[in-house]
Amino acid sequence: MDPSGLARRLARAEAQLEIGQLPIRYALAVDQRDVDSWLSLFTPDVQLGRRGSGREALRAVIEPQLRWFYRSIHLVCGHRIELGPDVDDNGPDTATGQVYCRAEHEVRDRWVVMAIRYDDTYHRIDGEWLFQRRIERHWYATDLLERPQEADFDSWQVGPAPALPAYEPSWAAFWPPDVPAPTFRPAEV
Repeated sequence: MDPSGLARRLARAEAQLEIGQLPIRYALAVDQRDVDSWLSLFTPDVQLGRRGSGREALRAVIEPQLRWFYRSIHLVCGHRIELGPDVDDNGPDTATGQVYCRAEHEVRDRWVVMAIRYDDTYHRIDGEWLFQRRIERHWYATDLLERPQEADFDSWQVGPAPALPAYEPSWAAFWPPDVPAPTFRPAEV
């Protein structure tokens, strides 16, 4: 076996393992309201779109959002990681990924449940993997006692309307506008 090929494979495996810890570290920091630890998971120049860039700009956005709810539980339930092709002696320095999460929030007398997908960009700086960008997309955000359909998939309404599943081009190709919405019937195998 080629030693350089083995080293490259090992570096890529280590990168996947290290990146794989970021979502749970994110969830723990949010649920523990450890804003400084949460901010440390992002690159110093983290991009916030029109809201600016940098960790202090991110702090200004997240602290008020965390005060919307008292208690939260973020359950990470799936993570796809795609390592970038850029490989040096220490392995790749960029990656992208998608993380599935079910988040629950105590909002006064309500218990709001969200089904979320995070679309992530990761960057390794000084040997540490960090979020360079994290975009939250969700299917629904409703009180535990509501069915998502009853609340038009968003009874919390603290952010943009749910983007999923229609955000994906494959969804529109699978369910074209001229095809009526299905009624539930178990698929025959």
